Amino acid sequence: MISFGKQSVPRIEELYVKNYRALKDLQLKGLTPLTVFLGPNGSGKSTIFDVFAFLAECFSVGLKKAWDKRGRFKELRTRGADGPIVFELKYREKPKTPVITYHLAIEEEKKGPYVAEEWLQWRRGQTGKPFRFLDFKRGKGQVISGDMPDQQDQRIEEQLSSPEMIAANTLGQLAKHPRVNALRKFITGWYLSYLTADNTRVTPEAGPQERLSATGDNLPNVIQYLMEQHEDRLQQILRTLSRRVPRLEKVDAELLADGRLLLQIKDAPFDKPILAKFASDGTLKMLAYLTVLYDPEPPQLVGIEEPENHLHPRLLPELAEECRDAAARTQLMVTTHSPFFVDGLKPEELWVLYRDEKGYTQAKRAADLTGIKDFMNQGAQLGHLWMEGHFNVGDPLIESGMPIQPNLFEK
Repeated sequence: MISFGKQSVPRIEELYVKNYRALKDLQLKGLTPLTVFLGPNGSGKSTIFDVFAFLAECFSVGLKKAWDKRGRFKELRTRGADGPIVFELKYREKPKTPVITYHLAIEEEKKGPYVAEEWLQWRRGQTGKPFRFLDFKRGKGQVISGDMPDQQDQRIEEQLSSPEMIAANTLGQLAKHPRVNALRKFITGWYLSYLTADNTRVTPEAGPQERLSATGDNLPNVIQYLMEQHEDRLQQILRTLSRRVPRLEKVDAELLADGRLLLQIKDAPFDKPILAKFASDGTLKMLAYLTVLYDPEPPQLVGIEEPENHLHPRLLPELAEECRDAAARTQLMVTTHSPFFVDGLKPEELWVLYRDEKGYTQAKRAADLTGIKDFMNQGAQLGHLWMEGHFNVGDPLIESGMPIQPNLFEK
């Protein structure tokens, strides 16, 4: 395992979502650097994952494109709900710095979506009241500039060219708004993986690329970049991979005459490597995940959806440990329904999702479930406890995933 050491990166500590698909009124407090969402199909795991994807797209390609891509209010707003879709993040830029709250509320009119309300707030000092240093409605509002905006500082009136524009994205491009700029860099730098083994088998145009794409179709380019710029890191990745894949010796990216890049994998017993398209799904997926987790300059937030697909169950607890180690340098959000991956987690890192009797997603942290910590103190593992029914939520064989015993949870 590679030891990264600690690095100060922004950390999301709370997430609140209202009226977004099945997330009618969901609040997650106490999020950890590694946060994992567990639940049966349809419990809301992918929807939480898409919250981060939607926000990242709003900042990178604009609200309207992200909105239209998902079917607008008809598909996005919780069925039967009224009012705006609301997202709220509470985060710290660095340890021991003030908690900053980012609030974004989106409505729709005939012309399309617009930002009904958007603000950033924090509290300076231990006794002061929270105040907003960015406050906008329908493209018009105020912002306080400077590195450490304070309640008494001058508020600058600003008018955006359209109510669908996101103020934090627009004003965050200006150096005179460092706190807004930091939020913009944070969100636009998120990496969300929708990796498939088939996409890693492509033969792309040659040229080093620093980061794996969302689908993994540039894996040979990332290997080329590591070969040229971070040979030591690539060797560390391969040593880790060789412990997971018996007899694996080398991974190489060969430049073809037509300018494309060919990924090759060599097993120790054989003289010649094989093409990546003939390698196993598990080998390619594990290699791709390691390039993300061991990125020399990782994104500030990484999302990985169901990493257990195509991987041997015995590799999953170790993958969970590698995720935790990587979380010293980034924040990881992972969705899963594998008890083997869950076995490698701490109860504070795991959120169990289920649908209530109205069909809305609810979440319970494993650390807050009655008896779970006691079981683990006796040597039990989280995945086994889940499969044996000790969570009492998130079981696909129970209607709606509701608790069997009404008083299961601690007050």
